[in-house]
Amino acid sequence: MSQTIGSSPAAGPTASRIERRSIDYVPLSERRGKVWHQGPFWFAGNFVIVTMFVGFVGPSMGLSIGWSILAIVLGAGFGTFFMAFHANQGPKMGLPQMIQSRAQFGSRGAIVPFAATVFVYIGFMVFDTIIATQGLQLVLPAAEWFWYPVLVAISIVIAVVGHDLLHFVQRWLTYLLVAVFAVVTVLAVTALPAAEDAAIASAGWEPTAFLVQFSLAAGYNISYAVYVSDYSRYLPADSPSGKLIAWTYAGAAGSAIWLMSLGAVIGAKLPGVDGIQALQGVGDLLFPGFGTIVVLVGTIALITIMGVNAYGAMLTGISAVDGFRPVRPTLSARVVGLVAVGLAVVTIALLIPADFLGAFNSFVILMLYFLVPWTAVNLVDFYFVRRGRYAITEIFNPDGIYGRWGWRGLVAYGVGFLAMVPFFALGFYTGPVAEMLGGADISFAVGLIVSGGLYLLLCRNLDLSAEDAARERSLAELEPAVR
Repeated sequence: MSQTIGSSPAAGPTASRIERRSIDYVPLSERRGKVWHQGPFWFAGNFVIVTMFVGFVGPSMGLSIGWSILAIVLGAGFGTFFMAFHANQGPKMGLPQMIQSRAQFGSRGAIVPFAATVFVYIGFMVFDTIIATQGLQLVLPAAEWFWYPVLVAISIVIAVVGHDLLHFVQRWLTYLLVAVFAVVTVLAVTALPAAEDAAIASAGWEPTAFLVQFSLAAGYNISYAVYVSDYSRYLPADSPSGKLIAWTYAGAAGSAIWLMSLGAVIGAKLPGVDGIQALQGVGDLLFPGFGTIVVLVGTIALITIMGVNAYGAMLTGISAVDGFRPVRPTLSARVVGLVAVGLAVVTIALLIPADFLGAFNSFVILMLYFLVPWTAVNLVDFYFVRRGRYAITEIFNPDGIYGRWGWRGLVAYGVGFLAMVPFFALGFYTGPVAEMLGGADISFAVGLIVSGGLYLLLCRNLDLSAEDAARERSLAELEPAVR
C-alpha cells in the first residue's frame, strides 16, 4: 500500500550511533521518536545554572521575591510561546530550524539571521563553559586554560554523535535534575535566612525592575527558537501539532520558571554572593558536601547543553556557507564545523571580562534584539503565509523559487529591528523611549508586531499558486514512494 505524506513510516531505523545528516532533509523512512520526548529534552536543556542567574536580576534592582517571580512567570511564559510554535516546523519540513529561513530571506539573504544565530550559540557556549569550569574547580582545581578546551572538546564529541545521543542524555538527565533541585528549592525557601541588608529586605514593587526581569526571562526563552526544529525534525510527519507544541512549551517554560524563580529567592536572600557559591551554600544546608553534589549535577547539565549549542551552531554555520558555496552534508563537514565553533568558544572564553554576569545580562538583551524580528517573520510565513507548504528541494536551490535574496523577509527584519532601537536599554545605549520609561525595555513587543505585521503585508501579492508545481516536484524527488 502506498504511503501518504502525512503518515508515519511503517518501520524506521532504531537509534543511530553517529548521526549522518546535517542540514539535509530527513526522509520519512528515517523518522522516529515520540512527541512527549520534546518535554524532557527542553526541560533539561533549559535547566542549567546559567538560567538561574536570570532570576538574580529582579532582587538586585529592588524587586521583591514575589514580584520577581511574577515577572519571570509572565516573561518566560511569553517568550516560550514563540519558541514552542517553531517545534511544529520540524516534522512538517524535515529540516533543521535555521535553514528554513531561506524561504523568507533567500539562500544568501538568510546570512542575516544566520549570523545572529551563530552569535547566540557561541555566546551561550562561552558562558556555559565559564560556569561549568567554576563548578568543576570545586573538586578538581585546574586553570581555565585547561578546563575550557576540555569541556568544549567533550561537547563536540556529544554533538558529533548527534541527535539521538542528545535526546537520550537530556531525557534521563531530567529525572536527576528534578530530584536534586527539588531538595535545593525546599532548602532555599524554608531554611535560607532572610537577607540582613536593609535595602534588600525592604524590596517591593519597582516598575523598571519588573520590566527588565520580564524582558530577560522572555528573551532567554525566545533565544531557544533557533534550536527547536533541530530536535523535532526526526519525528514522524503526522506528529500531532497541538501535542508537540504543548510538550515543547511545558518543558522549556517549566524549567525556566522553576530555575529563574529559585534564582530570585537565592538572589534576594544572599545578595551579592557568587552564583556557584550561593548554590553550594544552599545545598550544604542539608548536609556538608551536598552543595558540591548539586553544583556538579548542574555542571553535567551545562556540559550536555554545550553539546546542544555546538550542534546548532554547526548546523547554522554549514547553512550559511552553503548559501554561497555548496557544502555536502557529510560527517566530515559536521566535524570541521564543530571544531571551528569550539576554537571560537575557547578563544572568547579566555578573553571575556571578569564581570561575566553583567556581560551575560547584556548578552541576553542583545540576542533578544536580533532574534525577535527573525522569529516573527519565520512564524508568520509558516502559519499565515505559506501555511507549512514548502518545496524542500527549492530551499537548497539558490536559483529556485525562493531566490538568493528574499526582499520581503529582509525588509521586514530590517524595519522591525530599526523600530526597536528607540526602545533599547543597554549599558552603553538607552533609546529615547526607554529613557522616558525609566530605563525599561519593551522593544521585543515592538519588534514582534512590526516585523510580523510588515511581512504579512508585503506577502499579500505573493503568488503562492506558482509554488504548487515546485512542491509537487520536490515531493516526487524526496519521497518517490509517496503518492
